[in-house]
This record gives sequence, structure tokens and C-alpha cells, in this order.
Amino acid sequence: MGAVGLVGLWNLIMTVLALYNIRLANHRLINVAVDLVATLMLFFFTGGFKGPLMWVGLLPLVSAGMYYEIRGGVITGALMVVSQIILGWVVSGSLDWKSIGLATIWNLGMGLVFGALGSRIIILFRSAYHAQLDRRREAELRAQREENKRLRTFYRMIETLSATLNYRVVLDTILDLSVTLLGENEAEQMISAVLLQNASLEMHVNAAWGLSPVDARLHFPGKRGVLELALSTDDYQLLTNPSDDPELGKISNLKNCRMLLCLPLQRGMESFGVLIYAHPQGNFFTQDRIELLEMVSHQAVIAIQNARLYEDLAQEKKRLMEVEDEARKRLARQLHDGPVQSIAGIVMRLAIARRILEKRPASAAVEMLEIEELARHTVEEIRHMLFTLRPLVLESEGLIAALQVMVEKMQETFQQPVKVDVDPTVVEQMDPSKQTVVFYLIEEASTNARKHAEASEIRIHLNWLEDHQGYALLVVEDDGRGFDVNEVMGSYERRGSLGLISLQERTDLIGGIFNITSQPGSGTCVKVIIPLNFHAEEQLRRGLITFGE
Repeated sequence: MGAVGLVGLWNLIMTVLALYNIRLANHRLINVAVDLVATLMLFFFTGGFKGPLMWVGLLPLVSAGMYYEIRGGVITGALMVVSQIILGWVVSGSLDWKSIGLATIWNLGMGLVFGALGSRIIILFRSAYHAQLDRRREAELRAQREENKRLRTFYRMIETLSATLNYRVVLDTILDLSVTLLGENEAEQMISAVLLQNASLEMHVNAAWGLSPVDARLHFPGKRGVLELALSTDDYQLLTNPSDDPELGKISNLKNCRMLLCLPLQRGMESFGVLIYAHPQGNFFTQDRIELLEMVSHQAVIAIQNARLYEDLAQEKKRLMEVEDEARKRLARQLHDGPVQSIAGIVMRLAIARRILEKRPASAAVEMLEIEELARHTVEEIRHMLFTLRPLVLESEGLIAALQVMVEKMQETFQQPVKVDVDPTVVEQMDPSKQTVVFYLIEEASTNARKHAEASEIRIHLNWLEDHQGYALLVVEDDGRGFDVNEVMGSYERRGSLGLISLQERTDLIGGIFNITSQPGSGTCVKVIIPLNFHAEEQLRRGLITFGE
């Protein structure tokens, strides 16, 4: 029985190998041969035709019938007969023709039966195998079609987001294509929204699917719950029972949702907000769907950044147009209040001088001298205006020389004393474009002090910012009459003047920070912290350096 068990174990091992698609070279032939040899050995050692294990001859017949069908079963049966006759004669020394006849009928008959069964089983197996292959191919085709559809949708999303810079179109496209990527049927019950941060870092609903008008007007601090986690970790967050969230729980439509996905919209150090998706099914957001929505969020960040840059450029263009218009108005006011009035005075004086010359020629000389002085002053005013419009010395000799010329012209033209204290090492660290902006900052602040403060002296300081490397501190102060800063800034639209706003805008151009302090009767002090390299500018932008330090 042990030998029979070994044969059975061998067939079991071969079956397991076949299930795992592991086959030896000539696998079927080896299997039939091993079964045949093992059967003949058992036949020989158990007494031949008269032994108790005659039935084990079925093993090679079954194997041959399964592997080679009818032909294999009959051939193996014939081999069995021939081998058994030879082995029977060796065992008993004679031939028992009756036993040989029965063995022949049995072996050939069983070979034919198992061959027929093998043929039928093989047909069934082949049919099942081909059906399985067809189902697999169909499933692969469906998956491929679905993947192609998603890829087309994704490429269409990229094309759409790249083709538009309209903020509203970008946000609506993001939500629309999210649904398309997931499948409209599957995402039919999904709630989605884009929450973007404003200047105070609060998040507002800028676009949404499935939210009520009341929910769409909500705002979120982003300091607690899933919003805080998503923004602080820069990674997606899955939330069960989103109605329990301390911030998003305010959205009434989330009460029917069991799962929420929150994707941060961040790029480098810049954070725009989050994308949220919620669904009533607790297992809706599988890993594949999360990966698809993450791709959407990455493209959304790029599109939102481009749309914001476009808006910033549009606003900057508008601001430049306003600045240009204000510059024209300012030049017109300066011409009207200065040279035009002086020239009108010269014309009037000349008319008076002509009448004096007719009646009292001796007295006309005094009048002519006053007219000459007025004309000389007008020329100086015009030259000062031309200097401030384009100071050539600034381009040729730098900031310090330009400031010195400005001081001289302020003294000669308006009799306004100005003192300048500039550290040359600070100026050496400024590139020419920044020196130009700093010059106009100083000129604007000095002109404001001369025209409005009635100061006896204006003082200009440009030195290193104490205890900080890479920063310069510009101070323009006067001892004039001062003013209420809040009141003046609050009435700018009514007054039609942009002086202080111009100082702020020029400061923004060089990446600095601006501060002005003044009180009625106490003079005015304008301060500007100027970054001299990219690292310093980044520190200022992040609020790490302030006037309070």
C-alpha cells in the first residue's frame, strides 16, 4: 500500500504543478511513463495476474486517456497487455491464456473508456478555458476603454485648464471633470467644492456641486479638524462622518454623507485652499479614485496659480494705467501751480512794464529786473521738474550723486533745506533698478514734506537695518506741522490724491515694507525697510522682519 501511496503522491504533485502552470519538459509523457512503470512494478512484485493489485493498472490508463485521449488510452492499454504477459511469464514461468485474455479485454476496454472520457473532459476544459479567456479579454477591453476614456478626460481637463485664464471657468471645470473622471453614474450623489483662502487666510466656497446657496456662503478658518490637517500635512485626508467635523460640520448637505476626501491645493510655500469631495457611501473613495482626484488637484493648483497670476497682471496693468494717469494729472497740476503761474505773472509784469516804459522810462529798469528774476525762477522750476521726471545723473553716477543734485535743486528752487546721510556700502549692494525706485521714493516723500509740511528741514537717512543682514533702512523725516495719518488715508478717494499710496506702491516694487508715522504739530517720519537680496525679500514676504523688531 505504501507503493500505491507513493504513486498517488506523485500524481498529486503533478496536479498541483499543473494548477500553478508549472510543467516539466515532456510533462505528459513523463507522467504516463512513471504511472506505467510504477503499475508494472506493483504487478510484478504482488504476484502478477493472480496478485491483489491488478486494479492499479487503471492509473496509467487514466493518465494516458486524460493526456492523449482515445489514442493514448488504447496504446497504453496495449503496452500494459504486452508488459503484463512478459512479467506474468517471468513470475510464474508459464502463460495463463485465460488471465491474459481477460487482462487484454480489461486494459484495452478501460483504455478506450478513459480515452473517450478524456476527450470529453478535454473538450469541456477547452471550452471553459476559451470562455474564460474571452471573459478576460472582454474585461481587459472594458478596462482599457474605461482607462482611455479617463485619459481623454484628463487630457481634455489639461487642455481646458490651459486654454482659459478665467477664474470662474477654471473652478467649474475642475469640479465638472472630477465627476467625469470618476464616472457620472458613480459620482451622481457626490458633493464637491473648491474652498480658496482669501487675504486673511479664511477659506470661502468659490465653486461647488451639491451645496445649498446657504452652505455656499459659509467661510472656514481652517484652524481645526480635517482642514487644518490637510493644510498642515500637505497630504490628502479621509474623514468618516464629516458632519462631526468642527468646521465642515456647518455644511448641512454633509449630514447624509459618510465619507469625505479633503485634498490640499498647495504648491511650494504657497497655499490656495482645499478641494473637498463627500459621498453617502462609506467605501466610495477607493485608492484608485483618490489617485485620480489627486491628479485633478495637482492640475487645479497649476490652473488656479495661472488664473491668479493673470488676474494679478490684469490688476497690475490697471494699476499702472492709474499711476500713469495720476502722473499726468500730477504733472498738469505742477505745471499749472508752478511754471504756468510764473509765466502768467511774467506776461502780466511785461504788460505793466510796457506802460511804465511809456510813462516813466526811468522806473522801468526796476520792473524789468523783477521780471528777469521771475523768469529765472520759472526756468529753475522747469529744470527741477525735468530732473525729477528723468534724473540723468542717477543713470550715469548712481543714487548718491542723484540725491546730492536733488538737494541742491530743492535749495536753489524752493529754498528748502535738506540733509542727506547715506551709507555708501548700502548703495553698493543695490542693483541699478532698485536704486531708481529708492530715488523716486525719497523724491516723493521729500516733495510731500516740502509742499504740505512747511518743514524748516527735511532729513534723509539710508543705512543698514540694525541687527539684520541684507536689509537697508530708509528714513525721510521732517519737523513740519504733521497730520493725522488715518484721516488722510481714509479721505483719499474724496481728495483725489495718491501721494501716500504712491509711496506704498513704490515700496512694493522693491519688495520692501512701508511705514509712516505722524501727528499734528509733531512732524512726519516715513520709514522703508529695503531687502537687498532674494533671501531677505522672502523673509519680509513671510513677515519674519517687521518694524517692531
